[in-house]
Amino acid sequence: MEHRIVGPGPYRATKLWNETVELFRARMPLRKHRCRFKSYEHCFTAAEAVDWLHELLRCSQNFGPEVTRKQTVQLLKKFLKNHVIEDIKGKWGQEDFEDNRHLYRFPPSSPLKPYPKKPTYQKDVIKFPEWNDPPLGTSQENIPVKPVVMNSEMWYKRHSIAIGEVPACRLVHRRQLTEAHVEEIWKSMTLSYLQKILGLDSLEEVLDIKLVNSKFIMHNVYSVSKQGVVILDDKSKELPHWVLSAMKCLANWPNCSDLKQPMYLGFEKDVFKTIADYYGHLKEPLLTFHLFDAFVSVLGLLQKEKMAIEAFQICCLLLPPENRRKLQLLMRMMARICLNKEMPPLCDGFGTRTLMVQTFSRCILCSKDEVDLDELLAARLVTFLMDNYQEILKVPLALQTSIEERVAHLRRVQIKYPGADMDITLSAPAFCRQISPEEFEYQRAYGSQEPLAALLEEVITDPKLSSKEKKKKLKQFQKSYPEVYRERFPTPESEALLFSEKPKPKPQLLMWALKKPFQPFQRTRSFRM
Repeated sequence: MEHRIVGPGPYRATKLWNETVELFRARMPLRKHRCRFKSYEHCFTAAEAVDWLHELLRCSQNFGPEVTRKQTVQLLKKFLKNHVIEDIKGKWGQEDFEDNRHLYRFPPSSPLKPYPKKPTYQKDVIKFPEWNDPPLGTSQENIPVKPVVMNSEMWYKRHSIAIGEVPACRLVHRRQLTEAHVEEIWKSMTLSYLQKILGLDSLEEVLDIKLVNSKFIMHNVYSVSKQGVVILDDKSKELPHWVLSAMKCLANWPNCSDLKQPMYLGFEKDVFKTIADYYGHLKEPLLTFHLFDAFVSVLGLLQKEKMAIEAFQICCLLLPPENRRKLQLLMRMMARICLNKEMPPLCDGFGTRTLMVQTFSRCILCSKDEVDLDELLAARLVTFLMDNYQEILKVPLALQTSIEERVAHLRRVQIKYPGADMDITLSAPAFCRQISPEEFEYQRAYGSQEPLAALLEEVITDPKLSSKEKKKKLKQFQKSYPEVYRERFPTPESEALLFSEKPKPKPQLLMWALKKPFQPFQRTRSFRM
C-alpha cells in the first residue's frame, strides 16, 4: 500500500490522481454489508474508505503525514463526483459524501483522468536577440556610415594585415540594447534556469511561456524593500489597511503583560477570522492558475531540499508583484504565529500549525480543474513554504548576477581574430552597409589612393624628418606604390623642387697648408769625441 515517488515533470497532478485511484480500487478491502434488512456484496462504508485512504495518503512520500482526515473526505467527494466510486444503489455525481456508515462500491469500470492536450509551443524557451539582424522596421540602407580618417599608424596596421604580418580580424558590432531586448533576456534566462533545475526538455507542458511577463520578473528583483518585500508602484493593489493592521497584530502578538494591547476573550480569534475571510475571497489563488502545474512540478523535488528551494525561488519570481507581496506578508505572519508560544489557541479542534495550513492552502494554490488533488498538493506546498519562506521569497543572487553579466557582455563591441575566443573592447562602434558591385570595383581601384596620398603628404611635410630620412622614406614609398608616387611627382623637376636647396660645398684645402711653414736654418752644434 505505497505510492511510488512521482518526480518533477509535466502532468504531475494527473499522474498522482491516476495512481491514487488505481491503488484505491485495487487494494481497498471489500466485504459483505447489511443495510435495512438487505445484504450487499463487495462494498464498503464511507468511514472505512476514509480510514483506509487516509492511511494511504499519510504513508505516501508524495503527500506526507500532514494530510488530515478532513482532506481525505474532500478527496472522496471528488471520487464520488467523478464516478470513481458510487453509492450502493448506483447513484453518483450529485450525492454528497460524508464520513458515516453509508455504503459505497466501485463501478464496473472507472476511467482514469486523461492527460490534458495543450497546444504545442516552440521548443526553445525564448531566442536571444540576434544582434546581426537589423531592428524591425529599419533598413540597412539608412544606417549611417562612420567616416574613417587614415593616419600613418592606421595605414601601417592595414598594410600589415594585407601583407600577412597581422591575422585578419572582423568587427562584431552589437546594436544598442533596448528595454525590450533586456526584458527578453531576463525572461529567457529565468525560464532556462527553471527548466535546468527541473531537468525537463521543455517547459511547454508545465506552463505557457506566453503568459510569463518579463516586467514582473524585473520588478520582483529590483523593486524591494530592505526586508526583501516587493514595493508596488500602484498603491491601489496594496492590501487594505484594516487587513494589514490585523496581520501585524497577530504577527507581532505581545505578551499578556502588555496592557496597551486591546484584548477581550476571543479577540485573537476574531482578528484571525478577519484575515482568513479576506484571503478566502480572492478571485484567484496567490500562485495563479496558469502557474499551478509549475509549482506542482516543483513538489516532486522536495526530497532534494536545496533544489526545491531554488526552483520555488524562480517560480515565485514569475508572480505578479501584488501577488508576491501578499504572499510574502502572509507567509511571514503564518511563520511568526506558529513560532509564538505566547499566542493563545486560535482553534479548539486543531493545532496552530495545522490550522494555518488548512486555512490558507486553498487561497495560495488551487487548480481550475475539479478533478485534481489540489487540496493535498496545496497543503504539502504551504507546509514547505512556511518552513523555508525566508529562502524561497528572496531574490536568487546567482540568477541575477548571471543575467546582469549577460546584458553587460552584449553591450560590448568586439574584435575577433580567427581561432581566438578573447574579446577586445573598443572605445566606439563602427557601422557597415552593403554596397553595389560597381561601387566595390571603384573603391577597390581608387579607394586606397586617397589615404596613401595623404600618407605621402604627411611624409613630405613632416618637419621632424631630415632630408636624408625623408629621401629614404620617399624611395621606399615609390618602390611600394609607384602609381601614387608618380601622381604626386609626375616629372623629375617636380621631385627636385622638394629638395631645391643645394648642399654647401666643403672648403677646399690648399696645398701649401699641407706643408710645414718655412723655418730658417739653424746650425746644430756637433760634439766630437
